[in-house]
Amino acid sequence: MKAIVADPTGGPENLKYMDFPTPEPGEGEVLVKIEAIGVNFIDVYFRKGLYKAPEDPVKLGNEGAGTIAAVGAGVNLPIGQRVAYAMARGSYAEYALVPQSVLVQLPDSINFETGAAIMLQGMTAHYLTRSTFDLKRGHICLIHAAAGGVGLLLVQMAKIAGATVIGTVSTEEKAQLIKEHGADHAILYTRTNFAEEVKRITGNRGVEVAYDSVGRTTFHKSLDCLRPRGLMASFGQSSGPIGEIDPLLLTQKGSLFLTRPSLANYISDPDELRWRSSDIFNWIASGRLSVRIHQTYKLADAAAAHRDLEARKTSGKLLLKP
Repeated sequence: MKAIVADPTGGPENLKYMDFPTPEPGEGEVLVKIEAIGVNFIDVYFRKGLYKAPEDPVKLGNEGAGTIAAVGAGVNLPIGQRVAYAMARGSYAEYALVPQSVLVQLPDSINFETGAAIMLQGMTAHYLTRSTFDLKRGHICLIHAAAGGVGLLLVQMAKIAGATVIGTVSTEEKAQLIKEHGADHAILYTRTNFAEEVKRITGNRGVEVAYDSVGRTTFHKSLDCLRPRGLMASFGQSSGPIGEIDPLLLTQKGSLFLTRPSLANYISDPDELRWRSSDIFNWIASGRLSVRIHQTYKLADAAAAHRDLEARKTSGKLLLKP
C-alpha cells in the first residue's frame, strides 16, 4: 500500500509518499480501507517532531473514514461496514490499522468525506462546548481562529447550546463566513485589539470561556478577555508554544481556570465516544450542523495541504484522498 510518512521530522518537504506492506490486524484491531482522511494541526505537530512518535519514520494522520477490510481476533464487526474514527495514527495511507475501541459506524446519510472531516475536529468542538465548559443560554464565549476547521464547528455548537459567540478572524471574508455559521460578533484581529473589543462587546464584563487553539500570539490577551472565575481552554498552538505559566497570573486576573484538554481523555469511555459522535451525526442529518470542506488533495500531495494549513490559507476542513 501507499502511505505518507515524515522522514525525518521537520518541514513539509520531509513528507514522503512510500510503499509499505499492507498491515494485518491483531487482537482488537480492524484494518480499514481508507476512503477519506482528515488533515489536522496535530499532524503538523507530529511531522515537526513537536509531538514525539515511537516509530521511525513517523506515521501521520489521526482521522479517517472508510470500510472494514479485515478484523483481528475478538472483533465482531462485518467486513464492508462503513466506519469513521479519530485518535489512531496512521490514516495518511490506503489502509490503516485501527483499534476497535475508537471506531464508530458511519451512518448511510453521512458520506466518507464528511465522516473523515468531522471526527477529530467535531468531537473536539463537542467536548469543548459540552464538557470542558458546558455552554448554556446566557453564556458568552470567545472563539479564536473561528473560520478554521474546529472554529466553524465550535461556532455552530455554541449556538446550538444557546450561547452568544464572539469569533476572531483575519479577513473580512472570514468574518462574513463565521456570521453565516451563526457567530454574533466577528473581530478582525489584524485590525483591532481583540481583548479591547471583547471588553467593549461585553460591557467590560468579559466572557465565561475562551477557546484558544492559536497559542503564543493570543494566550495572554485571551486571559484578559475572561470575567472573574472564567475558564480558558487552550487546545492548540498553531502560532507556537506558550511557554511557562506562573499560576499566580491566574489569581491576578480574577481567579481564572486554565485547562489544556485532549480529545483522547474525552472519548476513552466507549459510551462517551458514542454520545459525542451520535450527537454530531444527528446534527448533520437534521441540518443543524454544516461541515465546510475547504479543499481535497491527493494523498501524494499531503505536503501542499500542510503548507496551506500552516499558512492559514484555509477556512474549513482539508482532506486527503488515497
